[in-house]
Amino acid sequence: MGRTLTAGVRTGAGLTALTLALTACGGGEKHAGANVDGKAEAGTPQLTITPGNGEGRAAPDAGVVVKVAGGTLDQVVVTRKGKPVEGEMSADRTTWRSRTLRPGSQYQVQASARGPKGKTATATSAFGTVKAGRELEITDVTPGRGEKVGIGMPIMVSFNRDVDDRKAVEKSFQVKSEKPAVGAWKWIDDSHVVFRTKNGQYWQPNQKVTFSAKLSGVKAGKRTYGVDDFTRGFRIGDAHMVTVNVKTHRLVVKKNGVKVNGWGISAGRGGRIRNGVDVYETTSGVHLTMGKENPAIMTSEWMGVKPEDKANGGYKEVIPFAVRISDSGEYIHSMASTVWAQGSENVSHGCVNSPPSKAEWYYSFSYLGDPVVITGTDRDLPWNNGWGFYQQSWAKWLRGSALGQEVNTGG
Repeated sequence: MGRTLTAGVRTGAGLTALTLALTACGGGEKHAGANVDGKAEAGTPQLTITPGNGEGRAAPDAGVVVKVAGGTLDQVVVTRKGKPVEGEMSADRTTWRSRTLRPGSQYQVQASARGPKGKTATATSAFGTVKAGRELEITDVTPGRGEKVGIGMPIMVSFNRDVDDRKAVEKSFQVKSEKPAVGAWKWIDDSHVVFRTKNGQYWQPNQKVTFSAKLSGVKAGKRTYGVDDFTRGFRIGDAHMVTVNVKTHRLVVKKNGVKVNGWGISAGRGGRIRNGVDVYETTSGVHLTMGKENPAIMTSEWMGVKPEDKANGGYKEVIPFAVRISDSGEYIHSMASTVWAQGSENVSHGCVNSPPSKAEWYYSFSYLGDPVVITGTDRDLPWNNGWGFYQQSWAKWLRGSALGQEVNTGG
């Protein structure tokens, strides 16, 4: 079916506007640079815009593609509601590709090109993208906006529905830091993905980190598209590092590599076997601080024992200044009743008991995502216990990435 398109051809007499009757090509593409007989005018570049003018159900994930034959592109402008859409020009300036497009939206395209002898052509297109049958959205990101966190802080992203095409979604992610780092994403399940830095290479302190997801238009599954982009910025604070030696009953706190505090502790006493695991033994490995509670209510219900059943180890305690370091109930916390054992004997249910004044100091000092490295026990922290992500080898962590690749965050 014949359709019209306006092209401008620069000649020695100036720019002449020609209204051309063109035949729509396969895929709804539009061309400019032909003469009134539909043949290419010598020396005039040939422009093609996809999607073509009038297209009403363009694929958001395909974006806009503008190509030129017999010349180079001068300019391509794609807009939605008057705002420009990002795109990239090829090195030889013969192809321009946009990013993915928002579903259910209207777009306008203007393109111009120049031939080797100075002749020019212009072309336009207006089209609409298909609506999303199901919308994919980011519902939560940790850390919070503008939050100051520790050098071990992961970026944890939650979606409103399962992601079928993890590769397409992961490609939309970008992590940028003022100081370079190497990290990777790992899909915990179909709706949760986590970014952390490489083993032994935490974030460098005192810098800004930005996570962004150019999710709009990304096809995540059948009739499922991302609708909105997402950006979250946060700050890495000073380098806080805590080491706990269960055998020597000592805890040391360093700030930017310099010791700033230390004290005697009492860790898990052991002796309570549940499903083949001694649940009263403190776990060894790289923990991250996950939150603060003042007070924390701790009971024996987590191991199936009612608090009033004292004969079977039941307990309920109100604990001040508690900093959580695992999902299995481990904290660094104040414990006045075990001061006598702190520094010499392990008597706790698995937590790191500390003197009240030291625990209060640490409660105020710590950031979310500070590493706490515990040694001296036979029970290792599982990588999926809380934020024990650094417990997994780098090779295994990378296998959890849909793209299977490291991410360089600098620049």
